[in-house]
Amino acid sequence: MSDKQKIAVSVRTQYLPEESDADNKRHVFAYTVTIANQGSAVAQLISRHWIITDGNEQIQEVKGLGVVGNQPLLKPGESFEYTSGCVLATPVGTMRGTYQMVTGEGVPFAAAIPEFVLAIPRTLH
Repeated sequence: MSDKQKIAVSVRTQYLPEESDADNKRHVFAYTVTIANQGSAVAQLISRHWIITDGNEQIQEVKGLGVVGNQPLLKPGESFEYTSGCVLATPVGTMRGTYQMVTGEGVPFAAAIPEFVLAIPRTLH
């Protein structure tokens, strides 16, 4: 990836107890992603690929166009933030993945989504 194609991804997570049902192995999390174009070229998010792993090492892969119905076009220095959700069968899991991006010149590239942890508060020590 060149300096033109520099995308920073940061994530904040939140457990949603009011939507979860531990007795039925339903643990709901929200995550808020900030995608920042730190490069020198326009970049558009085209699609996403998530790898979601629960505490039992069960893996789900999610692929799709855009994020929350958007394919944001980011000029250098701009960012886009969105919130989405995930349901796990366990109280702890991880997510990681990539965003498929394209420059203003039509050059495709991938932006890594660093792995982050989904956990019920006070579950991890």
